Amino acid sequence: MAKEYDLVILGGGTGGYVAAIRASQLGLKTAVVEKGKLGGTCLHNGCIPSKALLRSAEVYATAKKSEEFGIITSDIRLDFNRVQERKSSIISQLHSGVQYLMKKGKIDVYEGNGRIMGPSIFSPMPGTISVEMNNGEENEMLIPKNVIIATGSRPKTLPGLEIDGSTVISSEEALQMEELPKSIIIVGGGVIGVEWASMLADFDVKVTILEYSDRLVPTEDKEISKELQRILKKKGIKIVTGAKVLADTVQKNSSSVTIQAEKNGDIQTFEGDKLLVSVGRIGNVEGIGLENTEIAVANNVIETNKYYQTKESHIYAIGDCIGGLQLAHVASHEGIIAVEHIAGENPQPLDYKTVSKCIYTSPEISSVGYTEEEAIALGFTIKKGKFSFKAIGKALIYGEQDGFVKIITDQETDDLLGVHIIGAHATDLIAEAALAKVLDATAWEISNTIHPHPSLTEAIGEAALAVEGKAIHS
Repeated sequence: MAKEYDLVILGGGTGGYVAAIRASQLGLKTAVVEKGKLGGTCLHNGCIPSKALLRSAEVYATAKKSEEFGIITSDIRLDFNRVQERKSSIISQLHSGVQYLMKKGKIDVYEGNGRIMGPSIFSPMPGTISVEMNNGEENEMLIPKNVIIATGSRPKTLPGLEIDGSTVISSEEALQMEELPKSIIIVGGGVIGVEWASMLADFDVKVTILEYSDRLVPTEDKEISKELQRILKKKGIKIVTGAKVLADTVQKNSSSVTIQAEKNGDIQTFEGDKLLVSVGRIGNVEGIGLENTEIAVANNVIETNKYYQTKESHIYAIGDCIGGLQLAHVASHEGIIAVEHIAGENPQPLDYKTVSKCIYTSPEISSVGYTEEEAIALGFTIKKGKFSFKAIGKALIYGEQDGFVKIITDQETDDLLGVHIIGAHATDLIAEAALAKVLDATAWEISNTIHPHPSLTEAIGEAALAVEGKAIHS
């Protein structure tokens, strides 16, 4: 028997379940279709498990240098099984929380693979959802007034670098490792690649990064990239930028893998116990019935307007499957905007330059707004201020003095253009800068905000003063 809803959401990841909760708050009868587990990639195969492992790596690295803090320890050992158990416990707790929120919101959850049908006996418009249930029962037919596609993404690979799940792996297989390799080659020095490199190096794994671009994390500010590369090299990581990986040279056996890469005309061979392919993610747009609609797809992402409507005005799409900033917090906000548009709430479109981006290496990286290079390319005449954590008391207390805060402003208007941080707790510190960007603040307003002492936030205040050459502690 077909069931009617105001809204059916394909995908129960971060974007999907947040959209469902907002829809419930607005009184919409809502259902979520999820073929895996509620929480999606972020909770089960991405953000949460990787950050749990990164935290364990950080604690282990800190323990190894505890004598610097006057703490004399002996026999520091890593029990990777317990590291994985802690990760799984965190996932389980958060998964239970999402399930509770679905029940609290009276949101129906269908565990299965949802597919959009074309015009049929159920509806003259495309949008009826046929759900192939995981439990083997007959398909459920859902008839919604509106649909949100929130099917997420999966790791990309390269021809010749197909994932075998054992020797050649993606981040998803890496999260399930039962034991650490002694050495690893990481193809790709973007966000995911450098996070894994930082983590594994802190776990005493010998790491090599092969990056095609001329620098790591090429979407970040050049000064941030340069500082990250310096710090990762200090950890013992071998970094080869400008490296064109020759995928057809991969040779592997049960215990190791070799690959060649070309740099400046020279071909080098690299060997490791495992090879981690980290070259981005691709939207999940196949197998969900888009061919039964007028929805436009280009480069494996769904095209939408600023309210996330597709060419079928009652069908919306959010998150990784529409490209753009593939971040969980972005997907959540996109989902809220889509739902509020469905409900006639007249939401404000998202300004992506107010979105914080975070990289959870050790030390962390965060940014909001334009890089220096982007601002100049757009025609801005800029002013900038930079302040090192080496002059911040709290950073010295933590024993984490690497990094800096960089603020970029418009010389003509004093408007804040971008803030970039590399250092301890950068992913927490960026919230102040993001709020300043939303409020269209100036560096002067940031510098006149009294930052507590001692705190890491003092670096933000000093960098704001430095824009006008007025930093106190430099």
